[in-house]
Amino acid sequence: MITTHLTSVRTVFNPFSPAAKTARIFLSFLPPDARQTMQVVTKLLPRTSKERSLVEVKFKDGKEMRLDAEKLGIKGVVEEVDRHSRILTRQAELTDN
Repeated sequence: MITTHLTSVRTVFNPFSPAAKTARIFLSFLPPDARQTMQVVTKLLPRTSKERSLVEVKFKDGKEMRLDAEKLGIKGVVEEVDRHSRILTRQAELTDN
């Protein structure tokens, strides 16, 4: 997963729910120094909560994504984040030349 263009990551999930697997795996994909290079906020819901798991991502260009972790799955969430990160990488390469 391309994380160089991320400025903020916010996750909300119930750690006891099987549906929270996507949000937990997404957090594990972040690099070890993520808290020094971006803002990482995790909100853990109580065991009885029925609120859906979600992942919110902000990029350096100001774009914000609010992704339903339960609906997309880990593959879908990573694809959405990487899609915009690749666009930002191409733009940076074109402006450097």
